[in-house]
Amino acid sequence: MVSLTLAQKGTPLPYVAGALAEYANETKPNSYSVQWQEGASLKGKDKAANSVLIDNGQEFVGSRAAEAFILSALPTPVETAQWIGFAQERLGGAVAFKDLELAFSELDQHLQMRSYASGYAVSVADAALWGALRASAIFQRNLKIAGQQVLGPALTRWYAHISAQPFVERLVAAAANAQTAAKPSGAKVTTDQGSFDLGLEGVEDGKVVTRFPPEPSGYLHIGHAKAALLNEYFARSHNGKLIVRFDDTNPNKEKAEFEESITEDLRLLGIHGDVVTHTSDHFQTIYEYALKMINKGLAYADDTPHETMKEERMNGIASQRRDQSVEENLQRFELMRQGTEEGLTWCLRAKMSVDNPNKAMRDPVIFRCNLTPHHRTGTLWKIYPTYDFCCPIVDSIEGVTHALRSMEYRDRNPQYEWFFPALELRPVAIKDFSRMNFVYTLLSKRKLQWFVDSGIVGGWDDPRFPTVRGIRRRGMTIDALRQYVLMQGASQKNMLLEWDKIWALNKKIIDPVAPRHTALLKKELVPVTVVGGPDVPFTKDQPRHKKNPELGMKQTVFSSLVFVDQADAASFAHNEEVTLMDWGNAIVQDIVRTGDVVTALTVQLHLEGDVKATKKKITWLGQDPNVHPVEALLVDYDYLITKKKIEENDSIEDILTPVSEFADTAIVDANVGLLAKGAIIQLERRGYYIVDKEAAQSELGLVTLINIPDGKAASTASKHKEDPNATKIKSGKGNSWDKPSAKAKAVHPDAALSLPEPKDTCNMYESKHMYGDVAVGKPKDITSMYETHKYY
Repeated sequence: MVSLTLAQKGTPLPYVAGALAEYANETKPNSYSVQWQEGASLKGKDKAANSVLIDNGQEFVGSRAAEAFILSALPTPVETAQWIGFAQERLGGAVAFKDLELAFSELDQHLQMRSYASGYAVSVADAALWGALRASAIFQRNLKIAGQQVLGPALTRWYAHISAQPFVERLVAAAANAQTAAKPSGAKVTTDQGSFDLGLEGVEDGKVVTRFPPEPSGYLHIGHAKAALLNEYFARSHNGKLIVRFDDTNPNKEKAEFEESITEDLRLLGIHGDVVTHTSDHFQTIYEYALKMINKGLAYADDTPHETMKEERMNGIASQRRDQSVEENLQRFELMRQGTEEGLTWCLRAKMSVDNPNKAMRDPVIFRCNLTPHHRTGTLWKIYPTYDFCCPIVDSIEGVTHALRSMEYRDRNPQYEWFFPALELRPVAIKDFSRMNFVYTLLSKRKLQWFVDSGIVGGWDDPRFPTVRGIRRRGMTIDALRQYVLMQGASQKNMLLEWDKIWALNKKIIDPVAPRHTALLKKELVPVTVVGGPDVPFTKDQPRHKKNPELGMKQTVFSSLVFVDQADAASFAHNEEVTLMDWGNAIVQDIVRTGDVVTALTVQLHLEGDVKATKKKITWLGQDPNVHPVEALLVDYDYLITKKKIEENDSIEDILTPVSEFADTAIVDANVGLLAKGAIIQLERRGYYIVDKEAAQSELGLVTLINIPDGKAASTASKHKEDPNATKIKSGKGNSWDKPSAKAKAVHPDAALSLPEPKDTCNMYESKHMYGDVAVGKPKDITSMYETHKYY
């Protein structure tokens, strides 16, 4: 393996060489060992020694020499080579400020209609350009202060996208980690990057092996994502290996579908195990180690009733079976293995301690009977090892060097370490890090399962769930999730995190690439006669995103009859000049009201007016018989619980949010009807949305758009006390986390939502529940503009 060392304060900062090396690692793993070192030079006072590459004892000193070596082994087509030269000559080194400005402008122009510098995927050209820009103090200063206003929208969009690539994240995280390590004791760390210093012992470059062992009994949630990403980070940063191991030791809960979903979620997170294994691959070996423990007098069979055993462990009382002979224990363990009627009453316990202050050490159960067929081994086994027993065994025999897991297991670390000498196994270093806990959020699989079983949520991918699939369905990008987790580092300090920062980070990623569209609430539409408007409606192509032409064009309808929102219409005054967005100014001539409700408007088009001078910029929709607006359901969510931090003794009734799903029908521009599921857009003046269902996928025939929080206080605050008269979809309730709500057993497919019989009505139509196989009745109420169908 080739070694590349980079100087943290080198001139220039050797990010080009580092990015090229990590890009090479992406295409051919473990090609380069990349590390950062304190100082401006790696060779005394030689300022040119900002990097040193060593291959088979031969040194290449300086970033250009290192870059040339790395590039010699990478494919570089003509166009790619040109942009690498651009990065080295036009962006790197001692380049005059004016020349840099010109280079930024050229690069922005080149990227206007492109996602990548060369070709249709990330290439070595992108790595070189990113490295040069990351090393440029002028670019970084402009990016921080002015952003796209100075550097251009295409360049800033591209830079953010490349910054989110795994090979770049590894380089940046390693630099931040080295910077943190170089700080003197007690010094304040100012970097946004969390510390990755876990004090790992026995680290040898190229020999580190970590593992991520999910149980295939549910879906990955955001806490699992942290564990997976950190284990991958430590493996890759030391040029080691990551094992993805499915801990399939409980056939009652595990399913092949969960394993498939976890594999898919890991792939989306950019995590690829060098090896994928199953604990069930080692059942025979683990069984033999259990026999070894019995023969050494370190384990015994026990048929003490569960509650009695729990009480004895709590009070430090030895089991009456603790001193049985080896022969008796072997005989009873064999009955367990056979799954006989008597064997089912026994379990196997490790003889660790009776009264250790750490209760995890008080003779834990290591094997128990279970006659449920296993999804991989079928009925071969009637006994299964516990996680605490199989984990140290499998870690050791699979070659794991460092077991990294969250701090919830800290009390069981001594138990983990006890097994190595007891079984004469190679020891594995174990370190823990804090869990990623969020306000108003449950990460307990048992509690999440309760919501699923009770029918309060639609499944494990419900947008209110903290699962990877749930937050993705809510509009979280994988890039944002990866960046946020790596920003947290491997701290051992428990924190209760707010959701605002991760959603704000997500907004930065989606804003440059989210097409702009228009939506008006259907129940509040106001017709507007536009004097001076076209005699015949027409459509015009306009950019889907004014600052990102790469996103293409959309059709906008212009007509002499348009519609606006009631809230906007109610704010107008006679003779007030307003701006119709993407059209021009208009002067309000007439306002027709019924009580406080505006029922019609007349405006005079005033296109020569100054759009910068008006205070009100209004969204609107034109009418064309040949281009029909699309009906959409705008859905927003609240947290499932009303308490920021749940306590173990909290009852469901006290913390369950009574209303956690909100919906409104809207009219959106016809272009929205062409969007695919998963597309992210911005509805102007409303926020960001993700297409959850296309019209053809919806029972109601409506495009379903889910609101994406943007990190601002209003989008991340609990809503449960807000607007009691809004259209609401109610959650069900239950009595115990261990019992599904009785309402989930109702025959009707939507009865699990515990909705009342429809009584509440709004001004325009009767409201019913939104989801399920519910027949939509004939329209009852008709406005002057549209037939209004019941959409709930």
